[in-house]
Amino acid sequence: MAEAQAGEEDGGQGLVTATLTYLAKALVEHPDDVEVSTTAGEGTTTVFRLHVNPEDMGRVIGRHGRTARAIRQVTRAAAAKAGVSVYIEIVD
Repeated sequence: MAEAQAGEEDGGQGLVTATLTYLAKALVEHPDDVEVSTTAGEGTTTVFRLHVNPEDMGRVIGRHGRTARAIRQVTRAAAAKAGVSVYIEIVD
């Protein structure tokens, strides 16, 4: 419940950041290297950039991008619950 309250205080970005971080750390071999940064996008959209260790890029992207697509879908669902419009980029 604390995450939902934190998400409400910062416009929902805290919930999205926590969700994206949790998913990425569960997948990679170097969870300490996972970082999520945010920047303002077009209009009301917020761009979330997921940074992982270069060795973990394959794990995060998955075969034919399936894992990356799943990460984006779950994160967008959390964003929708928080009432935020997001775009997720995976960068090394």
